[in-house]
Amino acid sequence: AATADFKGFTLLMPAVSVGNVGQLAIDLVISTLDMTKVGYFYTDCLVPMVGNNPYATAEENSVELSINAEVYSLPSKKLVVLQIRSPFIKNKYRPFCETLLSWVKSSKCARVVLLSSSHAYQRDDEQLLGTPLRYLLTPDLEKAVGGRMKELNWKEMEKVAAYPGISDTEKVLHIPGGGITKLLFTESCSEGIQMAVLLKFCSEGDNIPDAFVLVNYLNEWLQLIKSEVNPSSQWKIPSSWRLLFGNGLPPALF
Repeated sequence: AATADFKGFTLLMPAVSVGNVGQLAIDLVISTLDMTKVGYFYTDCLVPMVGNNPYATAEENSVELSINAEVYSLPSKKLVVLQIRSPFIKNKYRPFCETLLSWVKSSKCARVVLLSSSHAYQRDDEQLLGTPLRYLLTPDLEKAVGGRMKELNWKEMEKVAAYPGISDTEKVLHIPGGGITKLLFTESCSEGIQMAVLLKFCSEGDNIPDAFVLVNYLNEWLQLIKSEVNPSSQWKIPSSWRLLFGNGLPPALF
């Protein structure tokens, strides 16, 4: 409902980005934590779609319908999730961001965590080094959790030369293939919203491993599930993945 009060909750959501990695990672969170659907996010900025329940656990709930943007909640962890299942309509990025941030304020969410991805082939020399995972924090969230990120030894997303090969003095944030990521982050910075972006450099293809890497990265910080020797084995595969990927899923995931 428009008046839903998620005061103090963390809003977790994906960007529709390269490899759909953020959306796949969100699927793992919703399925593993058995989150309850509490509503939908109405917008004309996404391609309309409808389908069966992607998290069906029995024949009885398999016929429930799902649409392009739905909201799930887990009050025990003060977590609310917005899952997006269809691409954006051309030129609708900004209206979506404005509507979303307005809802974040009205629902009193404490912070937003955006799961995203970026084209691996467009990394600069510095981004080729070390881990393919990066994070960004708005100034308001930096004050609260910046120290924790340093404890985790995470790498902040590097800015790149605005005019490569001509001048390296002017640096800009560049997230190719990231969809709404940069716009949503910069708008959150200007509006004083606490937002973190967690992203992985990847390529289109079999992006299931990328989703596991990204959701484990998220779990290092938020501790949504207990960290084991092999945390990937703790995530529950949604029933819809078997229909989508079939034999493309590693046997260990069944």
